[in-house]
Amino acid sequence: MKTHFNKCLALCLFLTMSSFAHSQANLDAQFEKILSTGFRAQGIAGMDRIKQDPTQQFCSKPQLSNSKAALAQAAEIEKRNMASITQPTDGQYLGNWQQGELVAQSGRGLTWSDSANAVNGGGCYNCHEINRKEISYGNIGPSLWNYGKLRGYSDEVIRYTWNRINNSKAYNACSNMPRFGHFKILTQQQMQDVMALLLDPLSPVNQ
Repeated sequence: MKTHFNKCLALCLFLTMSSFAHSQANLDAQFEKILSTGFRAQGIAGMDRIKQDPTQQFCSKPQLSNSKAALAQAAEIEKRNMASITQPTDGQYLGNWQQGELVAQSGRGLTWSDSANAVNGGGCYNCHEINRKEISYGNIGPSLWNYGKLRGYSDEVIRYTWNRINNSKAYNACSNMPRFGHFKILTQQQMQDVMALLLDPLSPVNQ
């Protein structure tokens, strides 16, 4: 009787998982259809923008997030993203904090209404508090006020900050932060300038 019960239970679990997989496949197909029909190419924004790389595909499947297999996959994704990061070609991590403030303030570039040669901004204030003098900022990300003053200016902090700006998914596979260096949203110089905004002791952020 016990053996028969175990077989029935195993069959039920198999059928349930198969049904779930089938339902998920249908949902994925519906989602892809919504994406392909709900967007259109306009200006410099092409349909290629809705195509996901493996990292984005993984993070679009929240049902995997708590499984052991997903945690192992996330670790591998982070490892790959870390390996893709390049350090400054001139060996300099800090640029000009005044220019970094301009990058942090600007949200322009890469939108359908921008020209192809428009200078991209970082839009950092959309998600972070950076300078206490600013009255408008987002709170999706942590406050960056006194970033260097609180964390110090060690080589480890500098390298970590560069990596985070360059490709945040090297530390969190499903981070909401854009991969500014990975997708070349910002130039090396722009990232160096944002680094200075955060880590130059003379920057108002660290006063």
